Amino acid sequence: MLIAIIVGIVVLSIIALFHEFGHFITAKASGVMVKEFGLGLPPRIIGKKWGETIYSINWIPFGAFNSMSGEVDPAETRSLAGKKPGVRILVFAAGSLMNIVLAFLAFSIAFMVPHNVVTEPVVVKDIAPGSPAAVAGIRAGDRLLSVNDESLENIVDLIRGIQLNLGEEITILTRHSDATEELVSVVPRWRPPEGEGAIGILLDIEAAELNQTVSSRSYPFWEAIPKGATELIDILFLYKDGIVSMIAGTAPVEVAGPVGIVQMTGEAARSGISPLLEFAAIISLVIGIFNFFPLPALDGGRIVFVLLEWIRGGKRVSPRVEGMVHSIGFILLIAVMVAITYRDIARIIAGDSLIP
Repeated sequence: MLIAIIVGIVVLSIIALFHEFGHFITAKASGVMVKEFGLGLPPRIIGKKWGETIYSINWIPFGAFNSMSGEVDPAETRSLAGKKPGVRILVFAAGSLMNIVLAFLAFSIAFMVPHNVVTEPVVVKDIAPGSPAAVAGIRAGDRLLSVNDESLENIVDLIRGIQLNLGEEITILTRHSDATEELVSVVPRWRPPEGEGAIGILLDIEAAELNQTVSSRSYPFWEAIPKGATELIDILFLYKDGIVSMIAGTAPVEVAGPVGIVQMTGEAARSGISPLLEFAAIISLVIGIFNFFPLPALDGGRIVFVLLEWIRGGKRVSPRVEGMVHSIGFILLIAVMVAITYRDIARIIAGDSLIP
């Protein structure tokens, strides 16, 4: 358990460090004074000043931070707020962009590292009457071979192929019980009837488990890199669909705070290096996207104020008002994180997990 916690904290710290390094390197390149670049959150354990910047390690082991001159007040020396709108937007966006780069690298490395691949038959056990699968002619006992010309190695591949194409027509190659093959078209539903699923099939889990094989696989870097890029794009679409499903009420709202992320990362680490890298990549990507949201105290919220200034022809919101908005947003964000952390701790004590 202790090792899992340590691994989780280290992974989360690396993700946060990449994010803040994006802000740091673009601020430095733009001539903005960076007063402090810290790993972890204050109070400070140790700090060393090189040039004009203090580099520190801090007691609270979640996150990292930059203290830049004049983030909202252009009157400060070599302030960020005194730079042109394009420069400020770049500095604010650089953290999230670095998270996306880190996710791509982690996905690519995960494909290079030897990892277990489960191969199992994807067999239909039952069909919901009137569902897209029933209308397309899929029958109980059929084996599903591919989705949109992508071979299905296991049930997870089918679920992924369906979730990536909600509301859009997909082609499924099926093998009937008489050994004939048929290519059928279905449109996965955003709002299926309860218990039916997006296309209305029930899979034969027992048959899959009885005929399951596990093999080790790895890819050379020239194959892993494009696979990493494809994985990144797929996860972006799955994340988008997940948010839409939660808003529409067709999927449960599941949110984890730092404690929950540490727990899940530790659990992923027990499965091997490749699953840990994949999970870290997803967390980095989610953090990067979340920080783009136009909410006070987040990078996206700060970008909104820069865009408002540009729309108003250079007339900026007063530093006092902007600082107040971000401070209130930060307090609310901390309050939400405390509530989520309380729930995470209660779940861990109860022996539950967010990873199915």
